[in-house]
Amino acid sequence: MSSQNNKDLWTSNLGFVLATAAAAIGLGSLWRFPYVAGANGGGAFVLVYVLFIAALCVPLMIAEMSLGKAGMGSVVGSVRRLVAEENASSFWRVVGWLSLAVPFFGLSYYSVVAGWSLDYTRVAITQGFAGTDADSSHHLFETLIGSPWRQGAMQFTFIMGTATVVALGVQRGIEIVSRIKMVAMFTVLIGLVLYNAITVGLGPAVDFLIAPDFARLTPASLLTAMGQALFSTAIGAGVLMTYAAYLPAGVSVPKSAGVVAGSVVAVSLLAGLAIFPIVLAHGLTPAEGPNLIFVTLPVAFGAMPGGQFIAALFFALITLGAFTTAVGMLEPVAAYWLERKQWSRPLVAYGTGLAIWMVGLPSLLSFSTLKDVHPLAFIPGFGGKTFFDALDHGISEFLLPINALLIALFAGYALRRRLSASETTLPPALHKVWRLFTAVIVPLSILVLMISQLSR
Repeated sequence: MSSQNNKDLWTSNLGFVLATAAAAIGLGSLWRFPYVAGANGGGAFVLVYVLFIAALCVPLMIAEMSLGKAGMGSVVGSVRRLVAEENASSFWRVVGWLSLAVPFFGLSYYSVVAGWSLDYTRVAITQGFAGTDADSSHHLFETLIGSPWRQGAMQFTFIMGTATVVALGVQRGIEIVSRIKMVAMFTVLIGLVLYNAITVGLGPAVDFLIAPDFARLTPASLLTAMGQALFSTAIGAGVLMTYAAYLPAGVSVPKSAGVVAGSVVAVSLLAGLAIFPIVLAHGLTPAEGPNLIFVTLPVAFGAMPGGQFIAALFFALITLGAFTTAVGMLEPVAAYWLERKQWSRPLVAYGTGLAIWMVGLPSLLSFSTLKDVHPLAFIPGFGGKTFFDALDHGISEFLLPINALLIALFAGYALRRRLSASETTLPPALHKVWRLFTAVIVPLSILVLMISQLSR
């Protein structure tokens, strides 16, 4: 695979930006951000999160996109090619392999949660949540995660839908679906915010999300904000590098990175304004954790006017957000096999999707048959964690930060001549600032995050 092949190119810079934003904006922004913000003080956390996006994530996004644009191949092929061109240490090839492993194993458990949102979309459309109280909502969720067949069917449907988009290719599949997703997502989010403004008011939610109370900001909150920033921008997951390999000539990487980062922040804030007014108006707590979406909100939907329609829109939005992120996770793996073997794209897409579904079965069964199995209990920090929890913990708190750290060092040191100002398309002065952040500030920040996580 090479981005020199026109059929593998985005039709325009806008197509690339929308596809990349669609891949980055998923459960991290729509599901994880609201409950993490709620649990860490609201407005002060949001402010720090935005600062981390600007200071850490944008330089990293420029670095990873530049690697893909310069390498013009799969994540493994691009890194291998750049290492050879610069006569750099073969150690740096680990960046390519990590950028392949993270999306493969990440999608295997990410698709489990996506399957939940797909099932809840079905429930919202067919029966709604009228009369749902805390106990019945909890029972509904426990019934879903306790049923391997029901979960498995939803996860399989979700992954095969993802594979279908990848099978259609860059222009006819990924780009078209991404354009639809971005328009639909902003339309639904803005519609939900307007609904809240009319029915329950936005005042308390705006105060909670925007007004900073620095007294509630702790060192742990700072670390959580940094981790959320990395998690919600798809850095280190192979997506940015793979998508940038399909860039046409003359595209500004920094501008693209800035637009994508801005979109992530905008959607995160809109998601907060779509969720928190409902939560606060019904006397519920924003700090509910992961249960906020699947246990807490159905109670509110059941008590509000037009709740079935709003619930259907909301869970369809969550599913759509997860869908294009999953496409972005499957494409790096498919691109690797397309580059290595001269197989057809549909064969690679569906074959890889099936393999990921099978690898994800232990994560799916972690809530039922395998709920008492702790495969990595012998490793400190993984005791008591199921297959699902071990994968989530290992990838989000170790593999992603490690790969982000290595990408920064690879771009900032090993490729300091190759990734010149002309390659990153930054003005010379800004290029020097970018190199300072990439080579020094970003790696040190990630190291602080990782050391703090290990010491918890």
